[in-house]
Parts: sequence; C-alpha cells; structure tokens
Amino acid sequence: MSIHVEQLSRLYGSQKAVDGLNFQIPGGQVVGLLGPNGAGKSTTMKMLTSYLAPSAGKASICGHDVVENALESRRMLGYLPESNPLYPDMYVREYLLSVAAYYHLEQPRQRVERMIEQTGLGPEAHKRIGQLSKGYRQRVGLAQAIVHDPKVLILDEPTSGLDPNQLVGIRELIMGLASAKTVLLSTHIMQEVEAMCQRVMIIHQGRLVADDTMTALKAHAGRVRLELEWDKEPRWEVLRQIPGVASVHAHGVCSAVVEAADETDLRTALFDWSVQEGLRVLRMEAPAGRNLEAVFRDLTRTIPGGQTGSSVQSKAS
Repeated sequence: MSIHVEQLSRLYGSQKAVDGLNFQIPGGQVVGLLGPNGAGKSTTMKMLTSYLAPSAGKASICGHDVVENALESRRMLGYLPESNPLYPDMYVREYLLSVAAYYHLEQPRQRVERMIEQTGLGPEAHKRIGQLSKGYRQRVGLAQAIVHDPKVLILDEPTSGLDPNQLVGIRELIMGLASAKTVLLSTHIMQEVEAMCQRVMIIHQGRLVADDTMTALKAHAGRVRLELEWDKEPRWEVLRQIPGVASVHAHGVCSAVVEAADETDLRTALFDWSVQEGLRVLRMEAPAGRNLEAVFRDLTRTIPGGQTGSSVQSKAS
C-alpha cells in the first residue's frame, strides 16, 4: 500500500481534531479527501507528511512509518501544503535547485530543468517567485513537490484561488502526474474532485463518513427525490403520512418535491394515493442524477444531538 492509516487520531488539548481514521490507498489511485472547514483534512495530511505527530494510531507511506521512519517516509512523498510557502525573493531555478539539494539528487540541474518543462514554468523561470501570478506560484509548489520523483503526492487545496484558465492548467498538470503516482488531493471545489478522482473519502468532525468510488458514492448516499405536479392542491399533511415518505417540500399550490426515507421507489405509492385523493398527476419525474456537492451536504450535515448524516463506508481500495 502506498498509504496505510490505522486508528489515526490527533488531539489539540481536549479537542479531537482527527478521531480514529482507518483507510488504505494502493498505488496509482487519485483520491479526493473532502470535508467541511475544521473537519480534520489538513491535520490528517500533516500527520501523513510527518509535520505533526499522531496522538494515537499509526500511518505509513510505502511501508515506512511516518513517526518511526519519518525520513524514509518523506523521501517517498511530495507535499504541497495549502499555504504553499515559498521564498518570494528567490528566483524559480534557484529555489528548485535548493530543494533538489535537500534530497542529494544526482544531476540536480538536469532534474530541475525537466521539472520546469513538465510544470510549464519555462516562460517564468527567469523571474523571482514574488513576481509570479498565483497560478505560476502553484506550479512552483508542484515542481518542488515532485523534483525528487516521489511515489506519493499529497496536495492540500492545490487549485484554491485560481482563475478558470489557471485552474484548468493545474488540473491538467496534476492529471499528468497522477498517471505514475498515488495522489491524495484535498479541495473544496467539487467539480475538481469529480474531474480528477477515482475515489472519494469524506471526513466530518474528525471521522471518516464516506469512502467509496465516485459512482458508488452518488448511488448510495442521499434520498431518492421525486418532483410532482397535480391539477389541484393536495392535502399536504396526508401526503406526508404516506409510508416511506421522509419529507415534502411544496413549490407553489399544486407541486412539490417528495423525498423518500431510503432508496425505496415511491412512484407507485404516490400515484395510487393521488388517484384515491381524486388528484390528476400532471407530472412525476426524478431530478437528474445528484452531484457530489449534494452528497457532500447529506453526509456532513449536523442534526440535533450533534449527530451527522448518513455514512457510506464500502472501502473502495
């Protein structure tokens, strides 16, 4: 396994930022790590990169424990933190050569030139980092993360703050790198996850609430919805009492969105009820397939009592 995590936890005082995570990521996967602000994503990534020590549990990168063999595990991975800390007064080549020196690479200049070409930094390589746009600074961050040719890439919000053109460029770059590496990607941009990731893990309140393929996650999570329109106003309270109906959201006088309590198909029950009520059904249809954002909201909502929404844990590995 490229990444192996077992009962990983991290406390900040009495607050449990990460609470007993368990997952494995084999080589060659692109995995999206999602969660609301404060869910524990960045803390998890910092533990995997040996920047933070776990309070409990363990993790390894390519078989090297991140605590007991931190130096070896770091050699196996490249890391782009959310803040992308760079030295604005250094030139691009100068900075990348300094990073290459940390890893004692053979032929560091040739390796740096290859990274400049691979990340599209050629037109800007003669400039100081502080003179670069946000998109090119992200490219510098990616270049430093891969200069030593790691087997694992951990990227924390790599496309945050980019304009659409820059975002597409960074996405294409990451996809190109992913063909030969394992990538763990954290982002709030759901479209990026849907475009790049084969698998999604969702963290909420420090715990893993979903771990599945993109297709399976959409299929399993959330309620089935039906949009209905009648020729006259239904008796809303009676409609809500139909077995299997979780909620009814009225839209105007004669139409509504009906949510099922589970994956039950309510179409027959709703049609039969409408006939019994003397209602003519003018329209009944299921909305288009739900996107990842809708699934994310279902899984990370907090309901009274501090509990969270449903959980999807099929361990797509």
